[in-house]
Amino acid sequence: MATSLNPSTTADIVARANALFEDLSFSAARAWKDAEPGRKVVGYMPIYVPRELIHAAGMLPLGVVGGGDQLEVIHGDAYYQSYICRIPRSTIELGVSGRLDFVDGMLFPSICDVIRNLSGMWKLMFPKVYSRYFDVPQNYRDEIGGNFYVNELAELRHDLGELRGKPITDEELHSSIALYNENRRLIRELYAFRAERPWQAPATEVYLMVRAGLLLPVEEHSAMLRDYLAATRADERPMRDNCRVVLTGMFCEQPPLNLIKSLELSGCYVVDDDLLLVTRWLTGEVATEGDPLRNLASAFLHHSESTAAKYEPNQKEKGQHLVRAVKRTAAEGVIFAAPSFCDPALLERPMLQHVLKEAGIPFIAFKYAENSGQMQPIREQAGTFADSIKLWSGA
Repeated sequence: MATSLNPSTTADIVARANALFEDLSFSAARAWKDAEPGRKVVGYMPIYVPRELIHAAGMLPLGVVGGGDQLEVIHGDAYYQSYICRIPRSTIELGVSGRLDFVDGMLFPSICDVIRNLSGMWKLMFPKVYSRYFDVPQNYRDEIGGNFYVNELAELRHDLGELRGKPITDEELHSSIALYNENRRLIRELYAFRAERPWQAPATEVYLMVRAGLLLPVEEHSAMLRDYLAATRADERPMRDNCRVVLTGMFCEQPPLNLIKSLELSGCYVVDDDLLLVTRWLTGEVATEGDPLRNLASAFLHHSESTAAKYEPNQKEKGQHLVRAVKRTAAEGVIFAAPSFCDPALLERPMLQHVLKEAGIPFIAFKYAENSGQMQPIREQAGTFADSIKLWSGA
């Protein structure tokens, strides 16, 4: 019987990633900032922001994805209505409770009206912190949307240069782009390995590995990914007769870790997902020669992920990314899991379900909140879905 070549290594790496996940004081980022005088940290909300610009300025990009199910929201509920998603309320709670008092800037990418409003709220509440609502193009022609986006990038580049005290050079940007190209390549490699052998790289572990990239310098995160890939390939874990599923709708407010665990325990192998899309938004290599801003803009327009928070210029393409993901990963079904009150995800879901129905791909749907506590109904629903595919699919 085969045994792990290095049975403790994978556990150690995952334990470190889990410790980062559970640390709502952002101790790793605080330690990075304190290690050298003058260092700065710039936070960003989920979805896409050009982290290369932050890194090129010598700053740490810090992913802020709410407080999860570990944070009790007290003050945050006073700022937002009860009929919107939880992520802005828990983010406000992180701010007013002092957990983000070391952050020098905050970027709020174009996701929805709630995040747009949160950017204005942040400016009012923390006037000494650099805050910016970061917009992206809705037109995908290089001479229109591309020029608009280059200008947005140029303004952010200027602001970050002002924040650090000197302009960001093209050479610094090229170097940062190369580092993030490598990081995205490693994440694609991790996702491909999970799709091939999901019992070797469980969805909970993959999620923790990717989420660590929101908290660590990109160089350190890439090293962690290499270590995990080497360790998990050396392990021998039991393979179960689970149903292979694609998980979608989780591009902004993140689910509790127990939700992902519950899906696995219900008999599902998650072989693809849209969790933490900021880490792999750009799907190919960004050029490291020429105008770095134009290169980033071109990558966004022509080589980026499809999601409900991104305008789709070709309506015939709507939902086809899911069909391709199912085929690419040999998935047997799709699970729609959207945060409660998430307008982009919930408004797009009927269109995506129509595409899947035409393609003959089974699917189910449910909603969650980042602080969801009761997982038994979700586990039962996912388990029934997996059983129905195994019992009545064409296979």
